[in-house]
Amino acid sequence: MNNKALVRLSNIIGITSIILLVYWVFIFISITVFGLKVFRENLTETFYLSVVGILALMFGALIINVMFNLTRIAEKHNQEDINNTRTASKKLGLIFGLSFPLVFGLLYGGDYLTSSKKEKMLISSAKSIIESNIEKSNKLVNYSFDEKWIIETGDIIDLYAKTDKHFPYVSVIVADSIDKSQIFLGFRDYYGELNDTVPPLKKNFIQQTTKDEREYLTKVFFKNFDGVRFSASDGRYELFYPYFKNGKKIVLYFSDYQRYGKIGS
Repeated sequence: MNNKALVRLSNIIGITSIILLVYWVFIFISITVFGLKVFRENLTETFYLSVVGILALMFGALIINVMFNLTRIAEKHNQEDINNTRTASKKLGLIFGLSFPLVFGLLYGGDYLTSSKKEKMLISSAKSIIESNIEKSNKLVNYSFDEKWIIETGDIIDLYAKTDKHFPYVSVIVADSIDKSQIFLGFRDYYGELNDTVPPLKKNFIQQTTKDEREYLTKVFFKNFDGVRFSASDGRYELFYPYFKNGKKIVLYFSDYQRYGKIGS
C-alpha cells in the first residue's frame, strides 16, 4: 500500500473514530444535563464508564497524531489533492455542525415518547384499580379517618401491587383538616393494628406537595375538577388520577422512577 492510499485510509479511520466519539460525548451530556430518558438500561449504563471514555479520547488523539504525520508526507507529493481535501472538509464540517441539533431533537423526541408511554401506563393502572373491583373502589372513596379504613386501603393497594410486578408506587389522597386548616392526606402503608391502643394521627399522613400540586388538588376536591395531572422530570413520573362516586372524592397518586429510559419499555 503506497503513502497516498495509507493517508486516505488513516483519514477515514481517524475522522470516523473522532466523529463517533464526539457524538457519544454529546449524547451523554444531553441525556445527563436535560434528564432525557431514551435508551435501554444496559446502553445507558455504559455512558457512566468514565474510564472507557478517557481511553477512547486517548485513542482518538493517537489516531489524529498518526493521521497528521502521514498527511505531511503526502503533502510533498500532491498539492492538488490537498486543495480538494480542504474544500471537502469545509462541506463535511458544515454538515457535521448542523447534525448536532438533529441528534438532540431525536433524543428529545425519544424522551417525549418514553414519558408518553409512561403516562398511558399509569392511567391504565389507575383505571384498573377503579374498574376491576367496584366493591374495593367504593371502600376507597368512602373515606373516614379511622384505623379500619386506613388498613383496608393499604390492603387493597398492596393486593394490586402484588398482582402486577410493574405496578408503581401508589397512594390514596383525600382532603381533610387539622385545627380548621385545610390539608391533604396520603395513605399507603399502615403499620398499626386494628383497635391499637395508639390511634393514628392525621399529621403522620400529610401528603407533601408542591404549590402547583396543591392548586390542582384544591380544584379537584373543592371545584369538582376531574382532569388528571401528569408530570415527568429526570426519570421521575407522577400521576394524579381523581375518582368521584356519589359526591365523594379521592385522588389516586402514582409515582414511578427509572434511572434509564427506553422507547420500547
